Amino acid sequence: MKKINEIFYSIQGEGFFTGTPAVFVRFSGCNLSCDFCDTQHQEGEIMSREEIFEKISLYPSKHLIFTGGEPGLFIDAGFVQFFKNAGYFIQIETNGTCRLPKNIDWITCSPKENLLLEEADELKVIYTGQDLSVFKNFNASCRYLQPCSMKNTEKVVDYIKLHPQWRLSVQLHKLLDIP
Repeated sequence: MKKINEIFYSIQGEGFFTGTPAVFVRFSGCNLSCDFCDTQHQEGEIMSREEIFEKISLYPSKHLIFTGGEPGLFIDAGFVQFFKNAGYFIQIETNGTCRLPKNIDWITCSPKENLLLEEADELKVIYTGQDLSVFKNFNASCRYLQPCSMKNTEKVVDYIKLHPQWRLSVQLHKLLDIP
């Protein structure tokens, strides 16, 4: 049983899969407290994986994104495999503070503090002017910088132009007002 904040169908608005139709399962609960978090952690419904499956199967996309909060607090290999067995591509958006099951198809790490992960498919940092040299040895095939609530876009672009190993990620869904 998992506390689920919401399940919805939209397009991925950030990072590598921007523009891809996906089903989002947003978990309630996190081990961090970020000022810019858009999850209402006190809200949610306790659901079994079968109940989650029932809701996500209403949508045509087989791209499933576990997000939060911090989904790494709530999932294990068996939970992930249940959805993989149903034909889903599993992506997780994590803050990188939890050990994750090995059977996840795509890991997007958006670190804030206390980074435990050493590798991910995608590193997506919300840029607030912090020292990014701490990610020098982080193993990721894609590195994205994202403006914080679109308030510092010019600084992010300037940084990327000086550090071309990074790419720009914007919250396209917010720019286009897509739920």
